[in-house]
Amino acid sequence: MTRRLIVSYLAITVLVLVLLEVPFAVFYAQRELDRLTADVERDAAVITTIYEDALEGKRTVDPLPAQRYAARTGARVVVVDPRGISVVDTEQPAQRDFSTRPEITRALAGERATGTRPSETLNTDLLFVAVPIASSGAVHGALRITLHTSEVDSRVHRFWWGLGAIAAVILAAIALVGWLIARSISQPLRRLNETAQRFGSGDLTAKAVADEGPPELRQLAGTLSTMAGQLAAMLDQQRAFVADASHQLRTPLTGLRLRLENLQATLASTDDRAEVDLAIDEITRLSNLTSDLLQLARTDRREVPTPHNLTTIVTDRVDTWTAAAETAGIRLELHHPPAQLAVLAVPGAIEQILDNVLDNAIGIAPSGSVVTVAVESGSKQHRLVITDQGPGLSDDDKLRAVRRFWRADSQRPGSGLGLAIANGLAQASGGSLTLHDGPTGGLQVDVSFPTGPTQPPADPRSGVSGRPVRTGTHD
Repeated sequence: MTRRLIVSYLAITVLVLVLLEVPFAVFYAQRELDRLTADVERDAAVITTIYEDALEGKRTVDPLPAQRYAARTGARVVVVDPRGISVVDTEQPAQRDFSTRPEITRALAGERATGTRPSETLNTDLLFVAVPIASSGAVHGALRITLHTSEVDSRVHRFWWGLGAIAAVILAAIALVGWLIARSISQPLRRLNETAQRFGSGDLTAKAVADEGPPELRQLAGTLSTMAGQLAAMLDQQRAFVADASHQLRTPLTGLRLRLENLQATLASTDDRAEVDLAIDEITRLSNLTSDLLQLARTDRREVPTPHNLTTIVTDRVDTWTAAAETAGIRLELHHPPAQLAVLAVPGAIEQILDNVLDNAIGIAPSGSVVTVAVESGSKQHRLVITDQGPGLSDDDKLRAVRRFWRADSQRPGSGLGLAIANGLAQASGGSLTLHDGPTGGLQVDVSFPTGPTQPPADPRSGVSGRPVRTGTHD
């Protein structure tokens, strides 16, 4: 925008300068030429009075006055008799025929002739003035003075260069002033755009500031800040409602499950116990969904990433999940993690990501297969890679898998929130979560975290820890 505004200012300035300076430059050049012509005509009138008597009496003409004038001015003086034959020529021998020259013809006819013509031999323009030498109405000859216009041209060119310098100074001044004006508009707009982008990414804590520029921009900044504050308040209320509702539902659901289990023990009919089993399964599914919604509400909260030891957390969570994997007939392997890998993550993010991804992998992988967990170091990001040997996902399903409430198989238990929660936690930590095909089939989940300080805290774990909770398959 700044560039377009400056170009617009300069284009208008150039147009104004052209409309003003070009006619002025042409007028100045013409005025200087007219002034020189008038001076030469005046000199020619004086010289004709010197030669008038000699030509009228047909006496020998003295060339000395013409030569003195030529020496002083650098002009060429030619005096011709009534037939057009030169009697004085300051540059060529006399007795040459000039009767064919248009200006001499006009002068012999009693008219003044002035003008310019190019000289190929001198590579410049020549000014000529031809006047009749006459007395008592009779023309006795003619006088022609030719003079180089180089001096006038030089003066005109210097004037043009001056106009050009003035134009350059004006353009520079306009460019500077235009840049300042454009910057006073574009800088606040740029900051507002950056703030709007932060709003679009979900960071509603940013403040739209426009402390300079037009009042309209400052008003817009205030409106954006007010809008962001209202949206943040609405989202906080929504998250608080989801979290509170999920938290409040856990206790009655647990009590209801205990009541059904106690009731099941008193039933003698096999069919009745089977119905109670189905009810307990539905309550378990509802409890898991409530826990996932509570986790999802926590991921939507903006927390500041803090340093963590990725290796320590991964080793601990893999050890915790090993028993669940063995129960499902799956071997859980940890591939040689580095001793210390410091990353930045929101509190509890690494544990929750591992719990959700490992729960999905163990739930979908066939018995006898292997689920591998690897920690890889990088210059700007460290990676956590979990690979299973399950059926995998198509390319379209990989895009859908990180969406909320999407499930690859609706027949399997699960809320469809596991990978959505993991993806949200990875992004909140400044990293990312991507899905790929495994090297031997199945699904590979790559989670990246920004590198943290070289010395992570001794106990980096915070947030979720403890026994694994099953949340579903490829959520």
